Amino acid sequence: MSTFVQSWAKAQAQKSQIHSSKNAPIFFRNLEAELDTLRENQRCLSIHSYPGLGKDMIDFASADMLGLGTSGRMREAFMEELAQNPDWWVSASGPRLTFGNSKYMEDLEHDIAEFHGAETALMAVNGGMANAAIFTAIPRAGDALVYDEYIHATVHDGMKNSLALVKKAFLHNNLDSFRDTLESVRNSQPLIRNGKRCVLIAVEGIYSMDGDVCPLEELVSIAKEIFPDGNAQFVIDEAHSHGVIGPKGAGLVSALGLEKEIAIRMHTLPKAMAAGGAVIMCNNTVRNMLLNFGRNILFSGAPGFPLLAAIRVGYDFLQSGETQQAQDRIKYMVQLFKDKLTSHPVWDAANDAKILRVPLWDQDEQEQRFWTPIVPILTRPNTKHNVYLAFHLQLNGFIAYPVYFPVVPKSAERVRIIFHASNTDEEIEAIAASICAWAEEMLEIDEEGTAGVRVPTAARQAYAMMEKERLNGSA
Repeated sequence: MSTFVQSWAKAQAQKSQIHSSKNAPIFFRNLEAELDTLRENQRCLSIHSYPGLGKDMIDFASADMLGLGTSGRMREAFMEELAQNPDWWVSASGPRLTFGNSKYMEDLEHDIAEFHGAETALMAVNGGMANAAIFTAIPRAGDALVYDEYIHATVHDGMKNSLALVKKAFLHNNLDSFRDTLESVRNSQPLIRNGKRCVLIAVEGIYSMDGDVCPLEELVSIAKEIFPDGNAQFVIDEAHSHGVIGPKGAGLVSALGLEKEIAIRMHTLPKAMAAGGAVIMCNNTVRNMLLNFGRNILFSGAPGFPLLAAIRVGYDFLQSGETQQAQDRIKYMVQLFKDKLTSHPVWDAANDAKILRVPLWDQDEQEQRFWTPIVPILTRPNTKHNVYLAFHLQLNGFIAYPVYFPVVPKSAERVRIIFHASNTDEEIEAIAASICAWAEEMLEIDEEGTAGVRVPTAARQAYAMMEKERLNGSA
């Protein structure tokens, strides 16, 4: 039984503390009122675990894309690294600029920068901290921020505290919109037009909810054309391209040979590399700015040795070339999944009815330079179909989650599938067949004219669990 469905049922069935504790302080009652709004829309989240992972449940959701965590190889190498450095401290016991620095960390940063073809690197505890530091420390007064509309939430958090005068989004991966946005900034900002102030452009290597790749070469070319003096520079978040794109998994920038064109690269390391933390690749000027103005780094504890050791062994795997086969397998698996899904008799009818859609596949395969492990299955807009599909998959032994607004735009509800090198061909075929079985049931409901009255089988099971929790008095 899926613990996700069980925890969902229990979360929706929770009784509000407003009703059970009328005398509770207004502080808590106000918070419960917000939670009640989520419960009413059946979107109240809760944490859960998967004790049956690898036995009863198959992973199509975690970020362990190369399978390093699943295989145990990362754990073994990590333990060996700890044994080779017996005097390590669990905590760094201070920020980087006081007590938290170490030769081990400096050597690691040097080696990482060399691997990615960068001048230098700077470690951070996580990607959110790194993004916040970049966008608070680097833009100067009078600068402008131009960003893809689908940029990560942590970039928005950083931009809120930025000194940048102008902040403008362009349509996702849209070259015409990007050009128009840059021209608008140039024409409206004399100091930028005259080369006295700068434009910082924020993009991602692979967009985490859509699985598509940034057209980085084209963006760089347009930026150079509009700002020939070099006062337009890029920041790229390579959280999801790290390990799965480029030579030895070095990322999109390295895959395209644009190391000298991109001012700042941010890689998070818990995903494909199965380690933790984050690293910022840049030059020494940017690094010094981050150390002096990046408050998230300046006033936070430095990464401890266990985290650094995990990063070290993760990069050792990439550097050795051992993960290249896993990279190649991801491409094969995504192609296999696409073939199985689109060749199924139900696909065309389900696609036409908007029960199943994969916009990522609308792109011509000859133009699709990179295959990514993230495949979003979009469902019928403005319905609960994405939740129904997630219930169906979870109750049939596949771990995959529904995604909805505000994580993705309204009318773009989906279930996100993430493939791993450790998934077998049989597992790929099985999840494709399960998705198609759900689509057949949804088409049957459409044909009966009972949409909105009848819900699919897995959803009925989930709602039955919710009612049972209510009767049992979930609190």
